[in-house]
Amino acid sequence: MTQTPTAQTPAQGKARAQFTVPAQHPMVALLGSGDSLLRVIERAFPAADIHVRGNEISAVGDEREVALIQRLFDEMMLVLRTGQPMTEDAVERSIAMLRASENGTSDGQETPAEVLTQNILSSRGRTIRPKTLNQKRYVDAIDKHTIVFGIGPAGTGKTYLAMAKAVQALQSKQVNRIILTRPAVEAGERLGFLPGTLYEKIDPYLRPLYDALHDMLDPDSIPRLMAAGTIEVAPLAYMRGRAQPVFTNVLTPDGWRPIGDLQVGDLVVGSNGEPTPVLGVYPQGEKDIYRVTAQDGSWTLACGEHLWTVRTRDDKRRDKPWRVLETQEMIGNLRAAHARRYELPMLTAPVCFPEQEVPMDPYALGLLLGDGCLTGSTTPSFSTEDPELAVSLESVLPGVRVRHRGGPDYVLNRIKSPGDVVTLENPVTRVLRELDLLRTRSHTKFVPDAYLYNSAEVRLAVLQGLLDSDGGPVTQKDRTCRVQYSTTSIMLRDDVISLVQSLGGVAYTRRRTAEGRDRGNALGVHRHDAHIIDIRLPEDIEPFRLARKRDKYLAAGGGGRPMRFIDSIEPAGREETVCIQVAAEDSLYVTTDYLLTHNTLNDAFIILDEAQNTSAEQMKMFLTRLGFDSKIVITGDVTQVDLPSGTKSGLRQVQDILEGVDDVHFSRLSSQDVVRHKLVGRIVDAYEKYDSENGTENGGHKGGRPKRK
Repeated sequence: MTQTPTAQTPAQGKARAQFTVPAQHPMVALLGSGDSLLRVIERAFPAADIHVRGNEISAVGDEREVALIQRLFDEMMLVLRTGQPMTEDAVERSIAMLRASENGTSDGQETPAEVLTQNILSSRGRTIRPKTLNQKRYVDAIDKHTIVFGIGPAGTGKTYLAMAKAVQALQSKQVNRIILTRPAVEAGERLGFLPGTLYEKIDPYLRPLYDALHDMLDPDSIPRLMAAGTIEVAPLAYMRGRAQPVFTNVLTPDGWRPIGDLQVGDLVVGSNGEPTPVLGVYPQGEKDIYRVTAQDGSWTLACGEHLWTVRTRDDKRRDKPWRVLETQEMIGNLRAAHARRYELPMLTAPVCFPEQEVPMDPYALGLLLGDGCLTGSTTPSFSTEDPELAVSLESVLPGVRVRHRGGPDYVLNRIKSPGDVVTLENPVTRVLRELDLLRTRSHTKFVPDAYLYNSAEVRLAVLQGLLDSDGGPVTQKDRTCRVQYSTTSIMLRDDVISLVQSLGGVAYTRRRTAEGRDRGNALGVHRHDAHIIDIRLPEDIEPFRLARKRDKYLAAGGGGRPMRFIDSIEPAGREETVCIQVAAEDSLYVTTDYLLTHNTLNDAFIILDEAQNTSAEQMKMFLTRLGFDSKIVITGDVTQVDLPSGTKSGLRQVQDILEGVDDVHFSRLSSQDVVRHKLVGRIVDAYEKYDSENGTENGGHKGGRPKRK
């Protein structure tokens, strides 16, 4: 637009400006059909005279007013050049933004053209964009921050714009899923008494979210996206229910503990083997439970909404990141061309239990548990065809001499010193009594807890002793080497599996019954079943010290990459449940059988609507559900709290707690940002004035709903 500089008219004491509209822009686009836009401008600047002749526009009046009119037409032309039409509402909002900048109530960083031409999403023939300055800043904040609170009266577009940003993020693959939730306080979050199915019960509370979705996506695609878990819409009480039964074991630095006994601040073990604190504990009531079993026989219990980090063979081949799925999403979809579909993550490093002193060298203990005679009726003995093991055993047992009796038999004699009495106890016998291993036999041996929950070095040494004595490498063509171990003790079988899993490996077990097996050489009959364990350890874990076994293992390629796949998911009744939130970077924690699971929402765009109706506990629970590469937008109107009497709104409280916290932003909108009928803005202003004059809040009751009389 060609402009004539504003000039002062001496005779009238007024300023004058003239604009020339380029020929390629029809005047009707600038002034509106029937000059409707021009009339809006004239009403906004009643003291100025605006004249139009051909493509020339002139304005005469107060210098400041004329300058604003000149800026307004400049902004309108910038908008028209983008191909976007001007509307009466857009003109009014442009004038409001310019006046705010002029009066110093706005920093003036964003111009009306920048606000009105910022496209968020184009869908079904329409474009969604902010319409006010505060809306633009709200949208920009969502781009810049991980958690954004949109606080303001009804009709300001808080939820709608957040939904548009969520759909945009999903379509651009910034996130893998959208989760939309709002509290259903009208039913007290207890929907069971309502008639119909779950979706029929929750539909009235979630209808605004569904309506926004249908504005932005093809309606036919929405059911598919919801069925696939890409879009989840649920009341807050249902969305949070990622839970396990209260008796489910979770690994802590001190061993296994029921998840129901954990408290905030307790430590559990994460996927890197390191301790990580519990940030939140949330009882979930009774839920339907499923048994999730992996192909190696490990299993744990979880509810249908519990979250699992998994990946498919295609994900791995295409170098895609791990995905997060609910238990119920995987049911009936566990196979792909006869192969197991979902791989589970493994420990990235051995579990770090606190180091503690032990009374016997761990490698020696492993050897004795494997091939030692610990009955206590005779001097402790050891049997092996490998003299190397006898030498190693003697080297780590102070005060003991390993004497060869003949063949594979060795006796562990106490080294006598001058003056010793005959009644002195053998050092090995004394330690075995201390560890409760004395008088154990082949089918009752076990690994004491002091070794089972010790440092990785101690655990590996015990395992090496067991494998050097009763295990060995099993070579396979074109595959890495696995390890096989056998024992007649059920307890020792479970302890070996635990040692392997705690080091990041997997162990498969099978049983060989005693009945019908080839006769043994000693008593002519097998008295106990044998338990065979096939082991795969990470490539950096060395399972053998015995040279012949170690050399064979390494020559065959050593260890590979242990893997776990979900094999089955089956109903397991109904149980009281609880969910926890941990501070680990990947949100994973170790549950039964060293399986990794979590409750946090990664790679998701999460919207909590009507947040003024959350309690303080619910708000904390929701915020701590945040995972990595996720965004949270929380919207609400603190003047419309509908919580029971005495319950403080979590949205009000969170402003005092998180204001100023890095990467958390509060966007506040006002009646000037209402994009519904203009009367809505005036109604909001009227209520704010009434509350201010009468010193009341929410109808005179600060707790929430008005008290019943």
